[in-house]
Amino acid sequence: MSGGGNNVVNKVFYATSYHPIQAGSIDGTDVAPHDNGVRRALLCYNAGLYDPFGDSKAAGDPYCTLFVGRISHLTTEDTLREAMSKHGKVKSLRLVRHIVTGASRGYAFVEYETEKEMRRAYEDAHHSFIDGREIIVDYNRQQLMPGWIPRRLGGGLGGRKESGQLRFGGRERPFRAPLRPIPHEDLKKLGIQLPPEGRYMSRTQIPSPPRRKGCVSDREEGYYYRGEERSPVKREGSYHSHRESESAHRRRNKDKEERSRIESRSDRKDRYGDKEDVSGSKRSNHGEERPHKRHKHRRPLHHRRSSSRDHHHSSDLDT
Repeated sequence: MSGGGNNVVNKVFYATSYHPIQAGSIDGTDVAPHDNGVRRALLCYNAGLYDPFGDSKAAGDPYCTLFVGRISHLTTEDTLREAMSKHGKVKSLRLVRHIVTGASRGYAFVEYETEKEMRRAYEDAHHSFIDGREIIVDYNRQQLMPGWIPRRLGGGLGGRKESGQLRFGGRERPFRAPLRPIPHEDLKKLGIQLPPEGRYMSRTQIPSPPRRKGCVSDREEGYYYRGEERSPVKREGSYHSHRESESAHRRRNKDKEERSRIESRSDRKDRYGDKEDVSGSKRSNHGEERPHKRHKHRRPLHHRRSSSRDHHHSSDLDT
């Protein structure tokens, strides 16, 4: 076991995967549940009773979707759309309501047109005010955080002190750097994320939402927390399968063009034989320096004059 020290008193770290026992611990080192909510969440976690993709209403691209919490119960969809549109173009919005009464549950999911707009809203909209209430903003943990258990099943993140069920590791309530010895072996047996000793963050740093695998912008914005690499879930009709089908289609077309080009060359060669090669070589040498034509040797001018004088002189002699 090893612990922290005075150099990590004001340092924090964030969860990159969810475990109910760890979420109930202020420093992420608990190895046993401490309240009934954590026990209920642990039961759902171990038995696999919660399906994050089972909600038919949770449509849209999770990488472009934000969770908005602590919304006033008087806030309507139009008011929320107007407020969130300040940070980018809103593609869809779902204000969660009670299934019986229709009253607002105080949270919503907002999907933007692009991931860049979502990240801008993730940074700027957090702790902003709508209808006099201070809201909180987070990425779509339901579909992007492995092991996620929602608040209604005893999980979730954050919470208020009055509830007596605080959950740590999220943007609002991160884990504190441990000051006590860390039970490495016990945490590994439970499958709990180990504290990143020596790589803690300050509270002023912004934890980065997960990115698509292979995204170019992974190399940008170095101030973001780089957590464990996680591959997004591939589903039929998703962004990844669409891009892969397009690239495969382009490769097939390129192969067809190459084969047809080779076949046409071989057909011309069979039909014309060496003539095709000669003409082809002439075409290929077009524009290159050609050898000069050979001209008949012409004698210099003074030689021609002397020979004409000799001719006249010989004619005179004959006469």
